Amino acid sequence: MPARLAYSVELKQIRNDVIKMGSYIEESVEKVMTALKNTNSKLAEEIMKEDDRIDELEREIERQCITIIAKQQPVATDLRKITSVMRMIADIERIADHCSDISEYIIELAKEKEIVTPLNVFDMIVAMKEMVLATIESYIEEDVEKAKWVIDQDDVVDDYFHQIKDELCIAMKHNPSQIKQYVDFLMIIKYVERMADHSTNIAGWIIFIATGKL
Repeated sequence: MPARLAYSVELKQIRNDVIKMGSYIEESVEKVMTALKNTNSKLAEEIMKEDDRIDELEREIERQCITIIAKQQPVATDLRKITSVMRMIADIERIADHCSDISEYIIELAKEKEIVTPLNVFDMIVAMKEMVLATIESYIEEDVEKAKWVIDQDDVVDDYFHQIKDELCIAMKHNPSQIKQYVDFLMIIKYVERMADHSTNIAGWIIFIATGKL
């Protein structure tokens, strides 16, 4: 295979693997929502086990990127794409980690007396999920405007976080016997907020790929 053609194939493989990693994240976030709604320990454990495949794919993409830089010495746009991908997959992997973190708290909630889910928790998760989906779409479509929307949407998730945190603090004062459950929810929404932050980071790298501007 001619060197230039092999180079194009390698770049395409990296792109396809990033998209695959994104699809795994999409699946994990959806499962997290379902597990939390139903306090489903079994599904939560499944999410935690599936984190390994995302870790493996991150390592494989990183290896591909390092190899192509060493062998092909890309410049300009291609170098920007490859180095940005290496930063993006780290954020994608962190989103996967937070899916596992939330799953651990779902398992803990399943052991405790059930409480009413704080207002807006699922609205917050949906807002974060839309950000994750939009980052995947913006990468596939090279859509800068969609990536900018993701960055703007982070404020929505932050607002939900502060509203729910305040509600949980009030609930702890009135229901001291259920503090553990409220703390579990507080940790869950903190991880959701971090997932939105990682989506924002990914969107920033997508914009950098397209425009060259950080």
